[in-house]
Amino acid sequence: MRLTIRTHLALRTLTACAVNPERTLRKHELAEASCASGNHLAQVINTLGRLGYLQTIRGRSGGMRLARRPDQIRLGAVVRAFEVGTALGFCVDHAEALCPMAPCCRLRGALEVAIEAFYGALDQYSLTDMIRDNDGLAHLLDFSAPIIPLSTPCTHSGGCTARN
Repeated sequence: MRLTIRTHLALRTLTACAVNPERTLRKHELAEASCASGNHLAQVINTLGRLGYLQTIRGRSGGMRLARRPDQIRLGAVVRAFEVGTALGFCVDHAEALCPMAPCCRLRGALEVAIEAFYGALDQYSLTDMIRDNDGLAHLLDFSAPIIPLSTPCTHSGGCTARN
């Protein structure tokens, strides 16, 4: 199973907000910490807001924070929301129109069961499970700490940085 960049960014954004519950995070902080394009991240933040996961605040002192408690955010639900319409497998998504074996192939059913097992496993975890007693993550996502440049250049033009 390969997740899209949007899904990874959604999970990173929610995690960063959960680790910093007392702060309103800014898009540029998260973009730097995630080595992500600000424009790409803005689209993800917008979607998370529309789905009710984030409260977004416009303006000079704006930013984002969780709109729900971390224990109410299930990873499976977030991944499902961002992977809708993504081709999870040729047999699952395109078999009817393009596969000559579709009428007699059993692989499609097996893949559908596997995909549901994947999401079912993610449904077992909440955002709280990702951050609870995770001091390393808390340190990495401490946006009050100074940032240092990465020794390896990132792949986008945003000029990534890393936490101490």
